[in-house]
Amino acid sequence: MSTSSQKVKYPFWYGGAASMIACLVTHPLDLAKVRLQTATTPGQSLISMIYQIISKEGPLKIYSGLTASLLRQATYSTTRFGIYEFLKESYIEKTQNPKPSTAVLLPMSMISGAMGGLVGNPSDVVNIRMQNDSTLPIEQRRNYRNAIDGIIRICREESVGSLFRGLTPNLVRGVLMTASQVVTYDIAKNILVDNVHMDPTKKSTHFSASLLAGLVATTVCSPADVVKTRIMNAKGAAEGSAVTILTNAVKNEGVGFMFRGWLPSFIRLGPHTIVTFLALEQLRKYKIGMW
Repeated sequence: MSTSSQKVKYPFWYGGAASMIACLVTHPLDLAKVRLQTATTPGQSLISMIYQIISKEGPLKIYSGLTASLLRQATYSTTRFGIYEFLKESYIEKTQNPKPSTAVLLPMSMISGAMGGLVGNPSDVVNIRMQNDSTLPIEQRRNYRNAIDGIIRICREESVGSLFRGLTPNLVRGVLMTASQVVTYDIAKNILVDNVHMDPTKKSTHFSASLLAGLVATTVCSPADVVKTRIMNAKGAAEGSAVTILTNAVKNEGVGFMFRGWLPSFIRLGPHTIVTFLALEQLRKYKIGMW
């Protein structure tokens, strides 16, 4: 994310709004990723999973849990992007250094990611459950009407603490995702501009840097993402603690389960990253909401 020479204070919510726009584009891929990660038997591909959802549940089902996904971006991404930009701009103002080094940006992104993971955890729990609900036996389905209904019912039927299931791997994922995605994007963009001589203002440069950032972020975050998904999808304490769930998964499926759904994760995260940054730049260009 390049810094601007103009000292413009952009709204805190720009990152979240851009991520919500990207969510509308990539939600079907995110749904397929969750289904692959929670499957107890490996082997299905991204295409076969999407085809299965459409053929067995209907075309509209590829947007199952959309309200929860949007709520997740509104909480998680707004927090992580907002805090990151605040910390970065504060550093630039204090040091008068328009281009902070990677060593400076990395801890900023890690703090931002952890805070985003904490704030977004409740909506993430609902998101995972809504996307995976159709795969459960009828008697075990939760049938949340929307994200808000899901949060209310979890508090009523389980406990408020259930909204923070999988918090530890979610915090880890938030740190890894924000650090790898944002910092890698900056590094990749600088390399493309300085070494490959690409135009820093062209969308092709942003596209290439975003894809590289998505590749790194997907690989780094995959283990934490899969473990988080398994824990959040578990039904109460009956299925054991996080350690038990992880131990059983490794024992029954092998260590490779931690990279289950890597391809759909990458296919989703690449476009998601691209659309997020493009939307973010448009929000900044037209100064939406700044009148």
